[in-house]
Amino acid sequence: MTSTFKAPLLSLILLTVLLGTWELFTPAVKSAENMTEYELLMGGASEEARVPPPSAIFVKAFEEISDPFYDNGPNDKGIGIQIAYSLYRVLTGYLMAALIALPVGFLIGMSSLAYKTLDPFIQVLKPISPLAWMPLALFIIQDSEASAIFVIFICSIWPMLINTAFGVANVRNDWVNVARTHELGNLRTALTVILPAAAPTIITGMRISIGIAWLVIVAAEMLVGGTGIGYYVWNEWNNLDLTSVIFSIMVIGVVGMLLDRFFASVQSAVEYQE
Repeated sequence: MTSTFKAPLLSLILLTVLLGTWELFTPAVKSAENMTEYELLMGGASEEARVPPPSAIFVKAFEEISDPFYDNGPNDKGIGIQIAYSLYRVLTGYLMAALIALPVGFLIGMSSLAYKTLDPFIQVLKPISPLAWMPLALFIIQDSEASAIFVIFICSIWPMLINTAFGVANVRNDWVNVARTHELGNLRTALTVILPAAAPTIITGMRISIGIAWLVIVAAEMLVGGTGIGYYVWNEWNNLDLTSVIFSIMVIGVVGMLLDRFFASVQSAVEYQE
């Protein structure tokens, strides 16, 4: 059996063992019918707050996925609606960051003067936690959704900018000199020589950025509330519904994996052998 089939098989076996162990050692949660009156009054909440077994999470997943777009009011929306809100915020902030990071990264990579001028600002702003910007954004913008989008923008811009600058700066001089020999202008050289050569590094930066953006939006939505998968997690925790909390955590992981896989496929498409 080749490694192509061995790896998925081993992953499936490992998952089965982990879920089976979890199911086996998770104490059963009493139903309301099996509780005494005293347990219902004093211990019911603690019983419900136990970590649920995988079987309960699978049941919850089936219920949510079977009707993902229901809307019963502000605090009761389907998982599909919550993911859609989060993806909208992530992609809006992410695309805004790309519109700035890619051209500025090109400029820094092609000009040592631009690099020396902008590098101090990048080094100061890059280490700041994106969530540290949230109070300031809320005060200035005075809109929770726009503030969340701004936080995604600010966390997405740095990996794209830095990787773009690095990729452009490390394009082989021989290729640029050939373009100059053919008397290509700066714009045409950038588009036909530098961009294809730096594309794998640029896509790597974009791939890192989308992962950070998806991670940050969950935390941002917990702070601002309203809608989104982060708010869904926090709301279910406040309801002591750990089954829904764990289900939403799994959903966050799956969506993050799909976003990463998309950029991985794009990265594979632009890679080249020298």
